[in-house]
Amino acid sequence: MTEHEKPQDHLFLGLLIGGALGVLAGILFAPKSGTKLRSEIREKRNAVLKDAKEIYADASTKAKEIIEEATHQAMALKKDADRHFAETRQKTKEILAHGEKKQAEAGVTEK
Repeated sequence: MTEHEKPQDHLFLGLLIGGALGVLAGILFAPKSGTKLRSEIREKRNAVLKDAKEIYADASTKAKEIIEEATHQAMALKKDADRHFAETRQKTKEILAHGEKKQAEAGVTEK
């Protein structure tokens, strides 16, 4: 199981597959003529394919939204990190300049 999958996803998939197999078994074991049986199988197949396409479209849309949000958050975090880095660099320069000034005031020279 990947880290993005949820147990509910497996349950839903199992229910969908089990339901489709149940419908197929019911149709195959029902006492109907071959023509009518094939017609019903075709109708059920079309309904299942339509449902699968809708589920895929929904999942695709949600995945795109999640990726877009993750990208937005990553960019915000990078911007924040860059700002913190610049602030830290500036403070370091100020501390070094202050230290050099104190050395100069004390008359200490570097060796």
